[in-house]
Amino acid sequence: MAQQGRMGGQPMFIMSEDSQRTQGRDAQSSNIMAGKAVAESVRTTLGPRGMDKMLVDSGGEVVITNDGATILDEMDIEHPAAQMIVEVAETQEEEVGDGTTTAAVVAGNLLGEAEDLIEQDVHATTIVEGYHEAAEIALEAIDEQVQEAEVDDDILKQVAESSMTGKGTGGLTAESLAETVVEAVRHVESDNGVARDNVTVHTQIGASSNATELVPGIVVDEEPAHDGMPDEVEDASIAVLDVELDVRTGDVDAEYAIDSIDQLNAAIDSEESELQGYADTIAESGADVVFTTDDVADRVAAALAREDVLLFDDIGDSDAKDIVSATGARRVGTLDDLEDDDFGEADRVRSENFGDDDLAFVEGGTAAEAVTVFVRGGTEHIVDELERTIGDALDVAATALESGEVVPGAGATEIAIADTVRQEAAGIEGRKQLAVDAFADAIDVVPRTLAANTGRDPIDSLVDLRAAHESEGRAGLVTDGEAVTIDDPFDHGVVDPADVKREAIESATEAATMIARIDDVIAAE
Repeated sequence: MAQQGRMGGQPMFIMSEDSQRTQGRDAQSSNIMAGKAVAESVRTTLGPRGMDKMLVDSGGEVVITNDGATILDEMDIEHPAAQMIVEVAETQEEEVGDGTTTAAVVAGNLLGEAEDLIEQDVHATTIVEGYHEAAEIALEAIDEQVQEAEVDDDILKQVAESSMTGKGTGGLTAESLAETVVEAVRHVESDNGVARDNVTVHTQIGASSNATELVPGIVVDEEPAHDGMPDEVEDASIAVLDVELDVRTGDVDAEYAIDSIDQLNAAIDSEESELQGYADTIAESGADVVFTTDDVADRVAAALAREDVLLFDDIGDSDAKDIVSATGARRVGTLDDLEDDDFGEADRVRSENFGDDDLAFVEGGTAAEAVTVFVRGGTEHIVDELERTIGDALDVAATALESGEVVPGAGATEIAIADTVRQEAAGIEGRKQLAVDAFADAIDVVPRTLAANTGRDPIDSLVDLRAAHESEGRAGLVTDGEAVTIDDPFDHGVVDPADVKREAIESATEAATMIARIDDVIAAE
């Protein structure tokens, strides 16, 4: 479709005939509909009784999960407005690690409420102003819900368990996994905060999920360079090298004529001496475990095996960095530079075979700054979902530990937010009051969805929750086995980091207001 204007009475075409343009209410309706559709796609996954989604790509690969960020990431979404809702979930995941479904669902409902207001001739700018004012009120309401108590290990376990509700934990209980998660984040806690990046999750298929354990160190996909090397070294002195331990070939291609057996033997002896020199230098240095990012000649590996040195060659750069972090070693570029101060320490380094895979475990050490949750499971689907579940739990536990702030879960915080926003809306003049009220209605989607996903009537549950909040001060939909009751979530250990709620409000509001302001969509063919 060609777009034209006029200059000096003459038509002037400013867009190609292949472009398409949607304006006004049609553009707003299209964008809002797309955003709502994305939010609706993850709505049934919310809460302890949320359902899973099976995602199948064009190659037949299957992902089964109820993790909102994973679902939206795997979906093939093309509509620009819908992609903005996906970005809400991505931002939530990056910033605080959980609450992705909540953020997406709230954003979708904010759009739905905005659509109703637009149909009542409330201008989009008024809606945006009202939403932003309501969001500020909501953040203050979250502050009022923060528990005034030290975030100790018990609370961290509750935070971790709450994040796991409704997610796949294999044959493990959420309680046992939460203990592992808390131990992991405590290990990487310091006066400077929580080094979340120093906690990794490594998955390995082939055993029950009950074999999942916390490794006080790191796990890398490597095998010893020689079969004769020891499988395990205690109190290891570790060298990390960026050195090729093979015959130097030089930078210039050259050919040498060998005219006699003596010359051949001399060449072989020279080569052997060079390779043996590498092995002797390492053995005499005192290192009994070596990791190198380059290749190692078989003869060097064999010589080191005879010296009971455990060597892993051709490791990845990221693995080398992890080993340095875990052991306190320093990477060395040449053997001539190798000194005692370059060595790292580990209580134990061991190599273990898991079917077709060999793994190296680097455990403990006085300089250790990393831990690994070593996840086991019988199938790829189980370990993948466990990895996502544990990753989210680690994120929220680290967030709660750093901020020291937790709020009630089970929809109680959202009930408090909606109530506070409605009260404040009464004092706001003009049509903006409608937008602030609509914001509160949109927040109600969380307790309504939790109720629906547990089989309760959403409207009746919302009425009961509001009444309980008014009389008791805190009220959420608490799930205990098959029973679903309205009670104080704190009494049942259902808690969330306050930052998860804040981020959900902020990112959902930002996306919804951005989409609501769009009244013109121009697409080139």
